[in-house]
Amino acid sequence: MENNRASSFRLRPRLGQAMMAVSLTCMPAMAHAANNCSWITEATASGLLGGNAVGGYTPPADGQPAVCNFTQQGDGASRTLRITVELATDPHARFISLAGDCGASAIQIKAIGNEALTCEVADRKGVYGEHVVGRVRDQVFTITLTTTLRSDPIMTRDALETRIYTAAEQVAGNLF
Repeated sequence: MENNRASSFRLRPRLGQAMMAVSLTCMPAMAHAANNCSWITEATASGLLGGNAVGGYTPPADGQPAVCNFTQQGDGASRTLRITVELATDPHARFISLAGDCGASAIQIKAIGNEALTCEVADRKGVYGEHVVGRVRDQVFTITLTTTLRSDPIMTRDALETRIYTAAEQVAGNLF
């Protein structure tokens, strides 16, 4: 009986080590996010949106850019972060074309990619936010951060400006 007990104690550490190895091997698969956005994680998007966000990714197809969409619902508001990235044969011309959406209200952002600008978003449907158009080498990107609540306590004007800049840093950094 004593011999069986001693051998069972010797097996337990090995069993524990084997279980630890299996759990560590499987952990990356369990922790993998459903969103395949290459430029920003769902956790980062959640932080920018002020709560748990759900993301989706659409790969580029037929001349359309790749798109990452993140949405956070709560406090009577719907908050979204939308990122598009496309390869351009003439990236500066494409940047200028997309920058036209901002009109005269565009403000140049320094230290984001090769060139970038930002502007306010306000439409007749009650969406308020910030928009960035930028370029890193031959890749042109847009970022739109919006809320449906005009006086959103999480997405104040200052918070929108800070968060869109943070998103632009993240995206441009990942494009380099």
